[in-house]
Amino acid sequence: MRVPRRKPNTRFANVLWAVVPPLGASVGALALLAGYTATGAAGDPPPDIRVVAARVLAAPSGSGSTRAYFAIRNTGPTRDTLLYADSPELGISMLRRTVNRGGAEDTETVGAVDVPAGGTVRMAPGGLGVVILDPPVLKAGQKVSYDLWFQQSGKVAVRATVAESEAQPAK
Repeated sequence: MRVPRRKPNTRFANVLWAVVPPLGASVGALALLAGYTATGAAGDPPPDIRVVAARVLAAPSGSGSTRAYFAIRNTGPTRDTLLYADSPELGISMLRRTVNRGGAEDTETVGAVDVPAGGTVRMAPGGLGVVILDPPVLKAGQKVSYDLWFQQSGKVAVRATVAESEAQPAK
């Protein structure tokens, strides 16, 4: 009985057998690394944003604007930035700050607000707040949805309580 002889490997086959295992291992490692970074586990630990004391002021009927105030806590080890706030139930919202210019109060638009790691940003009358243009009629005690959008944390949804005036604390 005749046993077939094995043909010797060609030069191309030898190179291919030398390249395939390390190339496969590299592609596998790259895929695992991409998956690890996509989960958000790589890099600095994320901020931990909590919004408390959310309130919207009830505007008199026909008023052109009102305000919303929030206390934003970051219990995480990394700072975050509030980019904007909006509500599907209310009018257009803008971050604004009250400033004193030569004895007169004025408001200016704020592009973004940093929330430091382990810190709290408190919005309040006479300072930082959210101005709501053309608000609907709101009644004290009513709850409205508000979304605060952060650079790292994304959307943080809250329920704000409608308050009668600026002096009334949030419920």
